[in-house]
Amino acid sequence: MADTHVSTGASGAEVAAPAPTFSELLSAFTRIGLLSFGGPAGQIALMHRVLVDERRWVAEDDFLHALNFCHLLPGPEAQQLATWIGWRLQGVRGGLAAGLLFVIPGAVVILALSMLYALAANLGWVAALFLGVKAAVLAIVVQALLRIAGRALDTGLKRGLAAGAFAGLFLLDLPFPLIVLGAGVIGMIAARIRPDWLALKPGATSGTLPPRPWRATVSAVMVWGAIWAAPMLLITATLGQGHVLWQIGAFFSQLAVVTFGGAYAVLAYMAQEAVQGFGWLRPGEMADGLGLAETTPGPLILVTQFVGYLAAFRSPEPFTPLVAGLIGAGLTTWVTFAPCFLWIFAFAPWIDRLGQAVWLKGGLAAVTAAVVGVIGNLTAWFALHVLFAQVGEVAVGPARVSWPDLASFDWRAGVLAVLALGLAFGAKWGVLRILAVCAAGGLALSL
Repeated sequence: MADTHVSTGASGAEVAAPAPTFSELLSAFTRIGLLSFGGPAGQIALMHRVLVDERRWVAEDDFLHALNFCHLLPGPEAQQLATWIGWRLQGVRGGLAAGLLFVIPGAVVILALSMLYALAANLGWVAALFLGVKAAVLAIVVQALLRIAGRALDTGLKRGLAAGAFAGLFLLDLPFPLIVLGAGVIGMIAARIRPDWLALKPGATSGTLPPRPWRATVSAVMVWGAIWAAPMLLITATLGQGHVLWQIGAFFSQLAVVTFGGAYAVLAYMAQEAVQGFGWLRPGEMADGLGLAETTPGPLILVTQFVGYLAAFRSPEPFTPLVAGLIGAGLTTWVTFAPCFLWIFAFAPWIDRLGQAVWLKGGLAAVTAAVVGVIGNLTAWFALHVLFAQVGEVAVGPARVSWPDLASFDWRAGVLAVLALGLAFGAKWGVLRILAVCAAGGLALSL
């Protein structure tokens, strides 16, 4: 008879399941990493089917409890859930293996596509191909906005937070971290005084809680904090803080701390800084990068690797452009995902305690609502830069409104965007099919 282990769910029920060996865990997460298309929803569904339904390594209640916990953390929740499951089954080495295998396949593909893009982006056929990709991405982002809004905005306070976040970003140009932190504070306060404003339900309380794992948490913070900081210290000592690699590492380290709500939520802020702040990319290139990330396995936040590669490729001194691009891509991936391991290894031992913290649930609910407004801002930004060649700003008091030059409307992008919206909402096609059809359409219209 095969060995079994007992997994205790949040409800207290015990569920017997086969105990995986480390090699079995590696096999399962290699499969998940290669097949994890479709964004966080598809990735979480895939892990549930493989690990809960098929292999029964994790109990249903434990899986959902951990997923709620991962939503509290900055960063890609699906990758962090994979890391937590690996940690739960095989300790730190299991968490490392699961988290890395979830990222590595997509990271390798994105790197190869970024290298091709940097060399071929000025070719006519490549520009035509990405015209269709951008139109498809616009439809995908609209679909994500409506799906998340329908699920998250079920109270007046949540709708107000979403509208406020959109206005703060699109009209007032407020910093993205301020939007996230402000919404979180409002949610924590509302959870204490009027939890019904956030549709919070009272959670079940258990009689006994595990001891506070301070030692494990402090150790994880110290070790993974050092791992996170190591490349930045090396760059400081060799190239200095004025070099583009330092700028890349510092910027994406900041994003790793404030990336609540996934890649869609942070993309508008990242695009604004990468295009307008640092000048690393041109406006349409961010849509190209997201299109590449949509077509590959792994977290959508891997679009950061595309940005890091192009930023270093275009300011390569003292390296060659290819070497600089490879270093930039590697550095971006490092500072994006090292914090994810820190959060899981430091806070996963607290999961049973945190699950009963009402104030944290309130903060999460409010941040989720604000993220809808953030994605709305992203949608507007994408639509303007995909459909119009020239987009300027109009100042109205403290507000600065992006406004397109109507004469610069690209009819080809408009036709492809309508096609993509029809395929997404009418035909209910998946992401990969929409991208393929629109890319082919871009080539056809350009010819």
